Amino acid sequence: MSVSSSTAGVPARVAMLGGTFDPVHLGHLRSAIELREVLALDVVHMIPVHVPPHREAPGISAEHRLAMLAAGIGDTPGLVADDREIRRTGHSYSVDTLASLRDELGDTARLVMAVGHDAFLGLPNWHQHERLFSLAHIVVLDRPDHESPLEPALAALISGREAASVDELMQAPYGGLLRLRLPSRMAIAATEVRRRLQAGQSVRYLLPPSVEDYIASHGLYRARGSGVHG
Repeated sequence: MSVSSSTAGVPARVAMLGGTFDPVHLGHLRSAIELREVLALDVVHMIPVHVPPHREAPGISAEHRLAMLAAGIGDTPGLVADDREIRRTGHSYSVDTLASLRDELGDTARLVMAVGHDAFLGLPNWHQHERLFSLAHIVVLDRPDHESPLEPALAALISGREAASVDELMQAPYGGLLRLRLPSRMAIAATEVRRRLQAGQSVRYLLPPSVEDYIASHGLYRARGSGVHG
């Protein structure tokens, strides 16, 4: 799916939602759907990271993680499994991905990078973090249990950028920050999904059936001799 920079004079609204997706689960997919609804987005690019800059590389290949993501999305309107970070060599820096999307969408499109609260707290340590706001808005998917004051470096980085509403954020193509609590915020952890898969335990209602089927058919995550499915 591609989105032009505007339709009938209305700027496109596009989000980047990155992650390892190791594996993609229902929490990831539900968040993407709700993000699209709340921000009135045309499309959400779900982008598997190739080589994470700040954490150990996943044990499952990027190609498998992309295929699981595509299987999980299926025909869901407005969600796209985007392979641009997998096609790029080296570390997967968000600033490079945003620059790539901005080049495609043009200057007037409303481009959003959605990040979780933990990732947001580490923003001052990101590669070329000062460029992020020149390319996109940042939308923080807040958790209700995080109300503590921000570290000085992060507070300085976002000073004067916070929008009070979606409408206010979307007045400009980039440069703003919005804290957002999505309705469902499903508490599913990929680490627990992997543990259950490796132990041969059920992951039903944690993963889309299409992803569970892909994992079973390719023998991913399973401990040797495990045969539990469903």
